[in-house]
Amino acid sequence: MDHVVYVDAKAKATDMEEIVAGKRTMIIRGATGRKLPYGRVHEDDTLYLIRNNGEGLIRVKCVVTNVVNTDKLTKEASIHLVEENQPKLNLTEKQIKRWAGKRYLVLISIKDVEEVSPFAIDRSEYGNMDDWLPVEDIEKVKNQ
Repeated sequence: MDHVVYVDAKAKATDMEEIVAGKRTMIIRGATGRKLPYGRVHEDDTLYLIRNNGEGLIRVKCVVTNVVNTDKLTKEASIHLVEENQPKLNLTEKQIKRWAGKRYLVLISIKDVEEVSPFAIDRSEYGNMDDWLPVEDIEKVKNQ
């Protein structure tokens, strides 16, 4: 399964740059309820990374090595889990505030990070502006 994943482009060193440099080997998502990618991403899936700055280009791909979908967490347990994984997540303070404390977390370990020739995707079948799109096969959404 292929996934298009939007990553933060606002931080000083963007999420994408840190992933490419190997400073970030885990991606986090979280919410009050079970929302994407909860339960939908699995080992050996391929993630295609796109910046959330409107440019609309896939620039990096990587492979999922491990996924942790948490059960409902207390605020304290959620904060602890984020702190415990901070060496792999390498989050900014603002990102820690965004994710720590969420009831449900998804921690996704990645490997085989590689930059790809930038390409655009067709989002027309994905009405919501979510930051995670399970596209099944990247070739189906790739703009030719």
